[in-house]
Order: sequence, then C-alpha cells, then structure tokens
Amino acid sequence: MTQGPTTRAITAGVDGSPESLAAAAWAAREAALRGLPLRLVHAWLWQPLDVPVEREREAEARRARKVLDEAEAEVRRLHPDVPVTSHLVADTPVPALVEAGGSAEMLVVGARGRGALLGFLLGSYGQQVIAASARPVVAVRVPREDGAPAPGGEVVVGQQGGPEESGAVLGFAFEAAAVRGVGVRAVRAWSLPSLYTYSPGSMALADEAGGLEPFERRALADALAPWRERYPDVPVTEHVELGSGGQVLLSVASGAGLMVVGRRARQAPVGPRIGSVAHAVLHHAPSPVAVVPHG
Repeated sequence: MTQGPTTRAITAGVDGSPESLAAAAWAAREAALRGLPLRLVHAWLWQPLDVPVEREREAEARRARKVLDEAEAEVRRLHPDVPVTSHLVADTPVPALVEAGGSAEMLVVGARGRGALLGFLLGSYGQQVIAASARPVVAVRVPREDGAPAPGGEVVVGQQGGPEESGAVLGFAFEAAAVRGVGVRAVRAWSLPSLYTYSPGSMALADEAGGLEPFERRALADALAPWRERYPDVPVTEHVELGSGGQVLLSVASGAGLMVVGRRARQAPVGPRIGSVAHAVLHHAPSPVAVVPHG
C-alpha cells in the first residue's frame, strides 16, 4: 500500500536485513503504544555500473518493492491495528532517511550487534543519519538468538547542561516512559574540574552548595522539575556519578528497556560526528537507543 506521507507517523527505514526488520517491528509496537501510524521507507536508486539494462533495472525495482512488501506484511501481522504505509524512495539512503524522518515523530533504524550500525546504514551511514536528522533517531538491535524477549524495564536518559539544553531529551524520555507505564532513570555524570570545566562563578556556586556533587545533584533536580510536574505518574530515579557520560550511562544500561541520549552534531574532516556519549551508548548498550537533538 502506498500513500502520501503522514505528518506525525513513526518512520522506519527497511532494507530487508534482520536488523531493519527488527527496527520495523519495534517501530510498529511504538506506533501502537502512541496511537500513531507507521511509515516504512526503503531507499532505492538505480545506478548501473555500465550500460543501463532495462531488464536489470526492472528486476532491481521488483526486489526493492519486495523488501517493502515483506516488511509491511510482518508488521501488519504483529500489530494489525496500526495504520501502515510503505514508500519506495528514489534516492541514496542518507538523504532519503533524513528527508523521510524530518516530519516524523521519530525515525527508527536497525543496528547490528554491539558494533557499528549496519544494514542499509553500512559504514558511516548511521552516524550521518543521526547527525543530520532534525528528529529523534532510534537504533534497534535484532532480538537475542535464544528467543528471549528484548529487555523491558525503565527508560534511562542522560542529562547534561541546563534545563533548556536538555529539555527535548528529557521530554522524549518521559513520554516514552509514560506510554510504557515504566519509570525514568535520569543520569548525570560529572568530572573533576579542570581549568576550563567550570567558570569562577560556577565554582563559587558549587562551594556554596557544599561541593561539586551536591551542585550536580541540584542541576539534575532543576532540569527534571518541569517534567516531573508534567508526568506526575512516572516514577523517577536520579543518578549522579563521577565519571564520563558514556561509562556512567552504560553502567546502568542492563535494566533499561530504552536508552535516551542527546547529541550536538559536530562537523569533522571525515563528516559529521555525534559526540562521544552518543557514540559509546549506540555501540555498547543492549537496548534500543534514542538519540535526540538538543533543543
């Protein structure tokens, strides 16, 4: 079935790989939880190596359409009440996915094992999509081989900076927890100060608060306050720990049903980078990971 794009759909990229099918299934469940439609997208662009052969082009087009049809049939089987549309996009993966996710509630892609994002996100595609997307991107792994269900449990979210900077990240985490009926574990990591870490004013405030750790706990509580008020039924656990952001988040990842991290896109000579915390969690967390652009 092919229709026009839905403004607030959850969008999943598929390419026929087990990773992308797991992403489509997760996206369908998320759509069911949120009462939203699901949009499946497959990027396919005919790029013959030599002289174009129309018969080969038609065969490739049929294969591309089959990828969508099989993914659509599977998510309809799993979640028959979720409205589903499928779209074959004539473009290469990165711009196709960024464009498709631009008007979506979130973009969902597949991730392979505890390593680089693969599937149609071969090489640096996954990082490029996450860095360029204006909407949250969720990376989903294939369920474990023993058939055990994917980890349930709380939503773990990394918080950094002030309330305005982390608002979009915390808002995503609280909404995800609310629709699942689970709690939020909000994690703030801090490090010992260097010459450039804190301003003199910040150090003075920290001294007045009794040291750096109480200062960090106060910063986390202030950032959480509006979201606690907006989602009063969501239990919240505050976790403040000395260490790097990635290490501290991964230390509590085993009980997470979903990890949520923010990102600031950084340009580098080899392309956009997503930051060390998001990079570490994407590569090593066992659960799905949502990467949310900072507000």
